[in-house]
Amino acid sequence: MEKFFKFKQYGTTFRTEVVAGFTTFFTMAYILIVNPSILSMTGLDRGAVFLATIFASAIATLIMGLFANVPYALAPGMGLNAFFTFVVVFGLGFTPYEALAMVFICGLINIFITVTRVRKHIVKSIPVSLQHAIGGGIGLFIAFIGFNDAKMLLLAPFTEFGTGYTELLAFKSPSQVLFIFGLLLTIVLMARKVKGAMLISIVVTTLVGIPLGVVNFATANIDPNAVGAAFTALGGIFGKAVTEGLPTLFADPTRLPVVLTTIFAFSLSDTFDTIGTFIGTGRRTGIFSEEDEKALENGKGFSSRMDKALFADAIATSVGALLGTSNTTTYIESAAGIEEGGRTGLTAVVVALLFLVSIVAAPFVGLVPASATGPILVVIGVLMAGAFADINWTDFAEAVPAFFAAAFMAFFYNISYGIGFAFISYVVIKVVQGKVKEIHPILGVAAALFVLNFVFMAI
Repeated sequence: MEKFFKFKQYGTTFRTEVVAGFTTFFTMAYILIVNPSILSMTGLDRGAVFLATIFASAIATLIMGLFANVPYALAPGMGLNAFFTFVVVFGLGFTPYEALAMVFICGLINIFITVTRVRKHIVKSIPVSLQHAIGGGIGLFIAFIGFNDAKMLLLAPFTEFGTGYTELLAFKSPSQVLFIFGLLLTIVLMARKVKGAMLISIVVTTLVGIPLGVVNFATANIDPNAVGAAFTALGGIFGKAVTEGLPTLFADPTRLPVVLTTIFAFSLSDTFDTIGTFIGTGRRTGIFSEEDEKALENGKGFSSRMDKALFADAIATSVGALLGTSNTTTYIESAAGIEEGGRTGLTAVVVALLFLVSIVAAPFVGLVPASATGPILVVIGVLMAGAFADINWTDFAEAVPAFFAAAFMAFFYNISYGIGFAFISYVVIKVVQGKVKEIHPILGVAAALFVLNFVFMAI
């Protein structure tokens, strides 16, 4: 195992990797509940989507761990599943199988741009200052997820009569009290440099949540018949992205522009979410080292960990579509395991195995409340915010794109939107400064594509 995963080379141990795997899994286990809830609205069988979520996550994460040897976990992406349901199916009127066909094609596109090393050049085209901003911005994004999922915030919208305000809901319910307990516990354990601090916090906070009524074991109900029915339904969905979705998707020529722009929107968001995650977590922690980056730039084939990781992420989307779920992508919650010390693919393998175990343990996996995982995400945000120190904030031309990358990720609840506005502002500033030559061609094209994407969303 040491020879395969290279624990010593990456400064880790078997125990650390296992703990990191458990930590990552519990911070992202919510997807087992949320994804079926969202996609089943389209008419897809809820049980089938539940199993599709498990198998897509497990297969993709295993490939990431065994092929790329990096500690990243994959699952159907939040935001992308909402786009699938509310925009593509409800808004544009496509069937769920046609939407799955779009996701399948998106995956093929991602495979193509990875094999042809286009995604590698995209990574290399991003200025260092923006890479640091993406890392810090993802930290804010993760912290916001932690607060929001634990229902610590009441977000008031803008109105025509003025603005509302964001209210802190602390101490108004047992779940918020539990969140504060978990946050303080995590801070204390991290400050004391306790090994496995995040996982310990999740377990202890969940146990404390039982007498508070936040964790309710009465909802646990293992029904073997229900599991069997879900497998039957999964068999009815498997492969329909190709057998039913693709033929009807292109049958009507008048829909072709909408089909192509929707596939583009899927692919753009998926690609930049993944790149943002790798840059934001990999650069600071050394998962993608300078040697990896040199190999990425000069090597042939899949000669670096990032090359392999991008390829693993690319094939995950198509695999997920065949199984019956929306875009399967690299999860930013992987940062929880990385901060716990995960540095190799064993972390990912542990996550994948836990997903498979969830087939029979699903009711108990869902019992870990957001109040227990939310504090972990907030602390990760604190750690990742250190990337802001490497940005020259006194240089306005560098500060604006960096700020947009960070702030828009959190405000818009979307990694790719933050990257998009950062790219666009960077290009605009360089143009008005007369420094067009400093704009990497790929960055310029990416900025233009983001503009088109935002225009498409507006109309």
